[in-house]
Amino acid sequence: MRVVAAMSGGVDSAVAAARMLDAGHEVVGVHLALSQSAATLRESARGCCTIEDAGDARRVADRLGIPFYVWDMAERFRRDVVDDFVAEYAAGRTPNPCLRCNEKIKFAALLDKALALGFDAVATGHYARIVESPGGGRELHRATDHAKDQSYVLGVLDTEQLARAFFPLGDTPKPQVREEAAARGFYVARKPDSHDICFIQDGDTRGWLGRALGEEPGEIVEPDGTVVGEHQGAFAYTVGQRRGLGLSRPAADGQPRYVVEVRPETNQVVVGTADLLGVNAITGEHARWCGPAPEGLVSVGAQVRAHGEEFPAEAWADGDRVEVRLHERIRGVAPGQSVVLYDGTRVVGSATISASRLDRDRETAVAGRDG
Repeated sequence: MRVVAAMSGGVDSAVAAARMLDAGHEVVGVHLALSQSAATLRESARGCCTIEDAGDARRVADRLGIPFYVWDMAERFRRDVVDDFVAEYAAGRTPNPCLRCNEKIKFAALLDKALALGFDAVATGHYARIVESPGGGRELHRATDHAKDQSYVLGVLDTEQLARAFFPLGDTPKPQVREEAAARGFYVARKPDSHDICFIQDGDTRGWLGRALGEEPGEIVEPDGTVVGEHQGAFAYTVGQRRGLGLSRPAADGQPRYVVEVRPETNQVVVGTADLLGVNAITGEHARWCGPAPEGLVSVGAQVRAHGEEFPAEAWADGDRVEVRLHERIRGVAPGQSVVLYDGTRVVGSATISASRLDRDRETAVAGRDG
């Protein structure tokens, strides 16, 4: 099989490429140039896509003896990931750019170009597993190393994309991957992992958004409309946030306050006590299924953060929309986040959260059933 190995310049993609070669595939390494003004050197463990990263990927390809190319996808990345990120925050939502990158770049733009050039599949260093189903299809499952599991950010992949995807590291703990890289003589064996948002290399999301959107002072209010502070841009706040509110006085009952809503239409940030954050009902849009869409009401596990906890729930699909009902309250669910649904270790699919609320009737019914 002819395979494009997406090589970021890190240890994971290096070992993934090597394993595909060991498996007998014809492998070509490809580094995606996603920045229109790539830095010469990485300043820290944050971010990626520097000239240094491209050089590291090339050195691994040379050691493996495989062809290596740099594909310029900076414009597509800017339009589909960076601009989307800015627009979502401007609209009061909290996006996950890694999911959007996997959906629009690595398993759309990259895969489409690979197929057009005669390749059969794309391999990446993601920690997730592809499992052959009894019916002959391919299922997406959690990685064996749950601490490194990245199935959440791959929950946007559909059946056709999974059929053309390989994740060679899904059954291996991260320390073993580093040991293997060192044994193969890869310079990147001890290279630190990149984290946070790759195009915000200093990790200052608020500052980056401020430069992109400009300051727009507005009110920080309590649910009843009482003004308790001022902000320089509602985009800098997300539901569940406690730190950085800059409030001069505590709540009347002395309890800490959290962001409970962002209102871009009035440029207001609403703060309240923790009890206002609890929700047990989620509505998601832009549903993506890693296999057939579920029919009727199904029992699932629901996860709303990349490295968050999975919660028992029921869900049902209605076209592009998904309704999720959790068995217990969870906090800090923000519009724009993704809810990814699981059946055991299998990823059922995902949706972008458009709304969440506390359904007290649901809460009463669950309590009665459990009692």
